[in-house]
Amino acid sequence: MGDLDRPRQSQGAKENQVTALDPTVPPSDKALVAFDFDGTLTVRDSFMAFIAWRSGAPRFLLGMIQLIPAALAYLIHRDRGLIKMAAVRIFLGGLDRKTLEASADGFARAASGMLFRPDALAAWNGWGTQGATRVICTASPEILIAPFAKRLGAEDLIGTRLEFDDQDRVTGRFIGLNCRAAEKIARLKQAYGPDLKLTAAYGDTSGDTEMLAAAERKGYRVFTQKP
Repeated sequence: MGDLDRPRQSQGAKENQVTALDPTVPPSDKALVAFDFDGTLTVRDSFMAFIAWRSGAPRFLLGMIQLIPAALAYLIHRDRGLIKMAAVRIFLGGLDRKTLEASADGFARAASGMLFRPDALAAWNGWGTQGATRVICTASPEILIAPFAKRLGAEDLIGTRLEFDDQDRVTGRFIGLNCRAAEKIARLKQAYGPDLKLTAAYGDTSGDTEMLAAAERKGYRVFTQKP
């Protein structure tokens, strides 16, 4: 995805670590900075928070019970994409795109004040002041993170892409792979070219290892503040 209007762990040495509040690079309109979303910009997983918010307690509990077989299978295959697809199928399967977009927008308006880390927002805004291209690169579904990205003024959003059928309803499958680990770099290169140059990257889990390794300045778990 080239812009927001188109639906589209390795820790470095201490001297290469960026701080939460000071990106420490000269202003440049060519700087490209990638931020993981869940646990990095936010304090919790936004996908599960959205599902719980949209479902309500009884429906959410029933859905989590239905998810148990997929959770048990995960203990064997360790594929996060498969368990995420199961959750999408159980909680969102058959939902039309417009309804899902409206729900995502409502969730962003309701939850933004409770999700974002103040120090992460300070770094985000600092890079924006310097004219950097700020891209959110997340394993969460793009369609759910898009309203947050627009509220933040993100220049780009790369995430897991949900599949819709010919009636524009959620199938429970993905277009491509779950956007984590090596897939984050693959998608960044798809958007910004094979000679990708990341000025900085921020992440908090093994799903960000490759993205952090590709960045000149690595911000691993540098954000700790709570809303």
